[in-house]
Amino acid sequence: MKSTYILILFFLSFLSLPTNALAQQNKTTYIFVRHAEKVTSDPKNRDPKLTVQGKDRANRLAYILKDMPVDQIYSTNYIRTKETAKPTAVSKNLEISLYDPRDLYNKEFIKKTKNHTVLIVGHSNTTPTFVNKVLNTKKYNSIDEKDYGNLFIVTITENNQTNDMLLHY
Repeated sequence: MKSTYILILFFLSFLSLPTNALAQQNKTTYIFVRHAEKVTSDPKNRDPKLTVQGKDRANRLAYILKDMPVDQIYSTNYIRTKETAKPTAVSKNLEISLYDPRDLYNKEFIKKTKNHTVLIVGHSNTTPTFVNKVLNTKKYNSIDEKDYGNLFIVTITENNQTNDMLLHY
C-alpha cells in the first residue's frame, strides 16, 4: 500500500515540476477522480453518503495530494462527490466549486482553470467523459461500478499539447 502512495506521489511530483517559473505558469493540470465508495443499502437513494471505506479513500486522496500544489477543487453537487473532495479542500484551505456534469469543459471552465492545478471529483460515467473532452478524443470508457481507485491526470501546455495518465490509488 505504501509503495502505491510513493509511486503516485512520484508521478504527481514529476508532472508538477516546472523547468522554470514561466513553464509552471503556462501549464494546466487536471486531476480527475470518481467519488469514493458510497452507501448502497438503499437503491432508491440517488444521493447517498460515503461509507467508512469511502471516507478513508477520500482521506487517502488528500494525503496523496498533500505535497501537490492544488489551486482549485470542483465537484458535482452530490453528497458523495463533495465528501470525497472535502478532505483535500480542508487540507488545502480551498472551497469546493460545483460543476454540472452535463456541461463539461466549457469556455468558462477552461478560462477559470487555465494555468492552475485542479482536482475534479465526478462519477463512474462523467469522469472518463470529462477526461475525454479535455483530451478531445474518446480514450477512456466508463468506470466499473465497483472501481473507486482511478486517478486520471491530464496536463495541457501553453501550446495545447496534452499528456495524460491513469493511475490507481
